[in-house]
Amino acid sequence: MEAVSFRDCQAWRAEGLPLSTTSNEACKLYDASLTQFVTWRNIESVGGLEGCVSAIKMADPYFVMGHVVSAGVELVGTSTSPRLDERLASIVRTALELAKNQNITQREMLHVKALELFAQGNIPKASDVWEDILIEHPTDLLALAFANSGYYFTGSFHRMRDSIARVLPHWKPHIPLSRYLKGMYAFGLVETRCYDQSEKFAMEGLALVPDDAWSIHSLAHVYEMKVELDKGLKFMESREKDWQVSDRLAGHNYCHWSLYFIEKGQYEAALHMFDTEILRRVKTSGSMLEMADASAVLRRLELEGVSVKERWRDMLQITLPHTDDHMSLFNDLHFLMVSLGAEDKGVTRRLLEGLQELAKTPGSNYNHELAGSVGVPLCQALMEYQGGNYSETVELMYPIRYRIVELGGSNAQRDVFYQLLIHAALKSENKHHQKLGRCLLVERDAMRPNSPLTDRLKQRAVALHD
Repeated sequence: MEAVSFRDCQAWRAEGLPLSTTSNEACKLYDASLTQFVTWRNIESVGGLEGCVSAIKMADPYFVMGHVVSAGVELVGTSTSPRLDERLASIVRTALELAKNQNITQREMLHVKALELFAQGNIPKASDVWEDILIEHPTDLLALAFANSGYYFTGSFHRMRDSIARVLPHWKPHIPLSRYLKGMYAFGLVETRCYDQSEKFAMEGLALVPDDAWSIHSLAHVYEMKVELDKGLKFMESREKDWQVSDRLAGHNYCHWSLYFIEKGQYEAALHMFDTEILRRVKTSGSMLEMADASAVLRRLELEGVSVKERWRDMLQITLPHTDDHMSLFNDLHFLMVSLGAEDKGVTRRLLEGLQELAKTPGSNYNHELAGSVGVPLCQALMEYQGGNYSETVELMYPIRYRIVELGGSNAQRDVFYQLLIHAALKSENKHHQKLGRCLLVERDAMRPNSPLTDRLKQRAVALHD
């Protein structure tokens, strides 16, 4: 294995987190999977994250937590749905069956329960169960990481921040992977607008792990939110060799880099980064995060008046296989951006109608339940905007703008929707909408002073209406 010393059965017991298996190899592979998940880096010597979670089940087919981490990593990746993917559904069922027929710990039983809830789409209740685990076992990193993912998917960033704050005192320096918690905490802080604290913890994280891509990522958010563009550009460039090695996050960080260029109006630089780094990675990674990011970069450029038509067609080939997944409304909306940009009416209709159908009987599925009140109206708003129906776009988006956070994604990622609403209001022939657009610009200016993008939108408002 890697130079990293992964934990065997005894090491896990010594940390108060015993695993119900007698296979040291299974325990080490579980640790290797957790390490790769948290550091956003594939370790080739264990087959990368995907190969590693498969190998756990070979080392001990009856190891419950092996099935939990295997299914959990896939579910959190949102690249496939147990509703459509029988292989993934089978892994979840196996974990449930093994848990019923074995004498496992209460902590492991709770992990299985959370997995079942998450597979059903009940993300809030799954996160509650992971929090129950953390109350008794604050150093259970799988529970912490999965809970944080759940909060990201539901836009619950105060919970994300506080979840880590509660356990931080228990993470002593000798505990493996403890150095990565500062970066995780920094992200919860930046998403709750605690920018100075976020910068402090991210810098502390980088002092411990210079190539911690998540700490770097959190700082990218800080500089974007504070509109410290030159500082952000210099930082991303100076640390590129550090975060580039985290292959599971590199594409996302390149998207952040490109947003600085778009904010500054340096569109050619943003397009170059899209063509040379972002698109290349999204074609090979299969990452839903990178697909959403790439789609949003193109949409932002288009809102700025840049032609990206051929790139939409490239993206459609990547997102098309996921049209029917409906694992995440956040994903769905970005896939819709692609089909609209590529002018594929059939795919657009299929995506919307599939979502409308699931919204009729959502059960306990968080995203399907949210689809009726937020997801479908927002999809329809994007379609109206694409058709040049700006007044209709505003009528659909404005009443739900404070609920868009419930779709998940970061403040930076969701900003594409707020930008679109402002553009629609300014372009609307309705005088009230035009005044609304100016009001929204005042709001934006108050939250992000000295934004060149906001200044350009103000100029556009003057040009359109005065």
